[in-house]
Amino acid sequence: MHHPSYIHRYLTKIKENTTNQQLVMSTENESWRKAFASEGNGGGERPRRPRSSRPTGSSYNRENRYSRPEKRENPRHGRYEHQGQSGTYNRRPRTADYNPHAKYSMKKQIEYREKHFDPNEPIRLNRFLANAGVCSRREADTYIQAGVVKVNGTIVTELGTKVLRSDEVMFHDQALSIEKKVYVLLNKPKNYVTTSDDPQNRKTVMDLVKNCCRERIYPVGRLDRSTTGVLLLTNDGDIASKLTHPQYLKKKIYHVFLDRNVTASDLRQIADGIMLEDGEIHADAIDYASPTDKKQVGIEIHSGRNRIVRRIFEHLGYHVVKLDRVYFAGLTKKNLRRGDWRFLTEQEVQMLQMGAFE
Repeated sequence: MHHPSYIHRYLTKIKENTTNQQLVMSTENESWRKAFASEGNGGGERPRRPRSSRPTGSSYNRENRYSRPEKRENPRHGRYEHQGQSGTYNRRPRTADYNPHAKYSMKKQIEYREKHFDPNEPIRLNRFLANAGVCSRREADTYIQAGVVKVNGTIVTELGTKVLRSDEVMFHDQALSIEKKVYVLLNKPKNYVTTSDDPQNRKTVMDLVKNCCRERIYPVGRLDRSTTGVLLLTNDGDIASKLTHPQYLKKKIYHVFLDRNVTASDLRQIADGIMLEDGEIHADAIDYASPTDKKQVGIEIHSGRNRIVRRIFEHLGYHVVKLDRVYFAGLTKKNLRRGDWRFLTEQEVQMLQMGAFE
């Protein structure tokens, strides 16, 4: 049977990261109880801490000791003055988008290093549209054939047409230009559609990242509406093509919750390969995700077929209750809450560009 233990360790590590704060708090409480029991407290209340020495004198206001220094506006400088024990000091007024942790925030947009390119080298029109943040290359081909793209004032419908970066390209009569690259990682929640625009007016993943940047980004690949987990959004058409094209087949790991226990023989069958209506498929690795619950399975797969994980288990008579993608091409949802997003780091982008991940 193909039961690599690293899948179980990986999924266990994901769970430990999400509950890290609770574990620390419970450990601290346990250490408190043990320490107090040895002091004769019987594991009950915490001993009172000794009172700290308080300042004496006219500067200490016993009745209002928790009040803040008086703040008044200085009309001359357009700043605020604080009147405290150490005198008056000026502080600039905070703007509406003030973030005290911006220096360390993963939501602070990063200026990624641009690749060197020859400005006189022609590129395919669908690649130009993708790098302008309009859509993916495959979707760009559809728009080109529909006749909504103009190059230097002429409608172009032929696929494979090449243009220069200096050419005037219009999409729905709006001028396009190649934007600076943006890479956003989203921990997709349930009941959101993975598309840029939904004709049924359902909630889309774009609603979750609509204020993250000015550039037009789009999702790389698709996750079902009820599937959660790692999803990349970008305006880099080259990266999007490498991550979704069947030629490059990137590794994905899913945490699957099923309606009943999965038998060992079924795990072996999935690893060896099963025949679906669109051809044979097998998992690269599969194992129980929990040592005590055989309804949870971790599966590693490279295939990009539609709903492939759900169809594998449905073929064997199981119903997928919950499906969570925890790994995609080297990217994980570590320290990223459900529905939240962050920008990729420079190192993560370089790894994707080099194709360092399977």
